[in-house]
Amino acid sequence: MAEEKEQIGASWEDLSLPDDYPEPNVEDKAGLNEDTDKDTSATTKESTKGHAIKCSPKLLHMLKAAESRWTRPGRNRAQLKAGELLSESLRTDVQIQLSDQRQEFSKHPIKTSCRPLSQSISQSSTDSYSSVCSDSSEDEVSPRDKLQKTSTGLSDFCIKNIKQADFGRRAIEAAQQEMSALMVLRKRAGGEKPLAGAKVVGCTHITAQTAVLIETLSELGAQCRWAACNMFSTQNAVAAALAEGGTSVYAWRGESQDDFWWCIDHCVCADTWQPNMILDDGGSLTHRIYKKYPSLFKKVKGIVEESVTGVYRLYQLSKAGSLCVPVMNVNDSVTKQKFDNLYCCKESILDGLKRTTDIMFGGKQVVVCGYGEVGKGCSAALKALCAVVYVTEVDPICALQACMDGFRVVKLSEVVRQVDLVITCTGSKNVVRREHLDRMKNGCIVCNMGHSNNELDLESLQTAELRWEHVKPQVDQVIWPNGKRIVLLAEGHLLNLSCSAVPSFVLSITAATQALALIELYSAPEGRYKQDIYLLPKKMDEYVASLHLLTFEAHLTELANDQALYLGVSKHGPFKPNYYRY
Repeated sequence: MAEEKEQIGASWEDLSLPDDYPEPNVEDKAGLNEDTDKDTSATTKESTKGHAIKCSPKLLHMLKAAESRWTRPGRNRAQLKAGELLSESLRTDVQIQLSDQRQEFSKHPIKTSCRPLSQSISQSSTDSYSSVCSDSSEDEVSPRDKLQKTSTGLSDFCIKNIKQADFGRRAIEAAQQEMSALMVLRKRAGGEKPLAGAKVVGCTHITAQTAVLIETLSELGAQCRWAACNMFSTQNAVAAALAEGGTSVYAWRGESQDDFWWCIDHCVCADTWQPNMILDDGGSLTHRIYKKYPSLFKKVKGIVEESVTGVYRLYQLSKAGSLCVPVMNVNDSVTKQKFDNLYCCKESILDGLKRTTDIMFGGKQVVVCGYGEVGKGCSAALKALCAVVYVTEVDPICALQACMDGFRVVKLSEVVRQVDLVITCTGSKNVVRREHLDRMKNGCIVCNMGHSNNELDLESLQTAELRWEHVKPQVDQVIWPNGKRIVLLAEGHLLNLSCSAVPSFVLSITAATQALALIELYSAPEGRYKQDIYLLPKKMDEYVASLHLLTFEAHLTELANDQALYLGVSKHGPFKPNYYRY
C-alpha cells in the first residue's frame, strides 16, 4: 500500500470515491452471473455486446487522477504511450469499452524493480535461520571432500560452508547480549590472560552460545580446537564464524558416525598439536583419547566434563584406577545442575516439540522417564500446559519428589499403550526397548532429552519388517506392518539442541562455570589436584551466580559481623557447606 501510494502521488489524498456508478440496462440483469459483482458483470456484458458505457464525471475525475500515475517521470515508453492514449480519450470524452481497456493493460503490465518489504524481511529471516539452525545445504558434497579457506588463508578446519560466516557472526553477537557473565569475565580477566599457554581441545555442542565460550577462552589466552559432541546440534553458520575468527573447528550438522570420530581425530591432531586441557560434553573426546591417543595424557593438566553421561564414564575410570589426570565435574556443580539442567530443559523441551510436531499439549498423556533435574524441568513444563504427565524412576528419593510434585510414578509398561508422548531423561541405556515400541499407540511421539541416543533401543527398529519414512528434518516415522507408526525425533539424539535452540542466558551460567573450572585446573599449583574427580569450589559457584544477578538488578543482603559469627561463615562466602542440597 505504501508503494502504491507513492506511485499515485498527491492525487490519492484528494481523490473522493464516486457516489454512484453506471447501472446496466434492466433487460441485461437477468443474464448476470450471481457470483459476480453486479456493476462489473453488467459492464462486461454490455462490452461483449458491443455497447459502450459513457463515463460519468466522477469516473472521469478518477481516470484523470490515474493519468498522473501513468505519466510520471521515469516510466518506460510503453507506459507513456498507454498514458497518452488514456489522456486522449479523456480529452475527447470518447466512450470506453472495458474489454479493450483490459486488453490494453495486459499489453503493458506495470513492472517494479523493488521487492515488497514483507517478502524481503521474510526471505532474509528464512535465509538467516536456515544458515544458523537448518540441516539443509546448497550441495550434497561432504565437507571432508572440500578444501575451504578463510579470508586470512586458514584451512585448518572442516565445516559445511565458510561463506555462512557472516550469518554465524550475527548469531554469536546476539547470544553475547544474553551471556553477560562471560562478557564480564573477559573484561575482568582478559588483561591477566589466566589461560596463556593453555591448549584446549573441546568437544561440545557447537552453537552460538558455546561459540561465545570458545571465543572467551581465546581472549583469556587459550588456543582452541573444537569438535561437536552431537551429530545434529551443530549450527553450521556458527561453525563458519568460528573458523573465520581463527578457531580450528571440525564439525557440521548431520555428520555420520564415521564423520563424528573423524572430526574428533582431526581436532585432537596428535601429530602437530598436543592439547594440555580437555573440555568435554558426554565423554566422547576423553574416551577417544584414552583408546587411541593415551600418550597425550602425559601433558594434559586436567579435564572439565559437563554432562552426566561423561561423568559416569569418568567415575568408572576412577573406580578402576585408570584415571590419570584431575577432573572437574561441572555437571554436579550447583550452577550447572540447578540451572542448566532444570530451567533450560523446562523451556527448550516445549520449543523442540512444537517446532517438529506442532503438537498441542493440553490433555495429552505423556510419560517422562527419569525425574532428575532434566526430568523435573520437562515434567513441570508439560504439566503447566495441562498435559497428563506420568513419571518413571528407579531412585526412591526422586520418585518421592515426583509424587510430592503431583505426578503419578509408574512403570513404562503400565502406560505405554495409552500415552501420546514418551520422553527419556535418564542418561542410561535402552530405557525404551522394542517391547515398549511394539505396544505404543499409533502416532505416539518418541524423543530423548538425555545426552546420548542409546536411551532408545534404535537398533531393534532397523529390521526388514519395519519401514522408515523421513517426514522433514529431524522427524521420521517408523511404520509397522499393520500400518501403525510412531514419530521419532532427531533419531533419538538430544531433542532441544537437535530440533530447536536453548536459552542463551541459562547457557551463560554453564559456560561461565566451565571457564572458571578450566582456569582453576590450569593455574592450580602442582599437587593441589590429584588424579581424581572434583567439584568446582563452592566459592566459584557463588561467584558465577553473582555475575548473573546483575542482569536482574538484584541486590544481595550483606551479613552483619555478629550474624556471620553466629552462622559460622564468612561475610563474603561461601555461605553453604559442600554437603548442602539446594
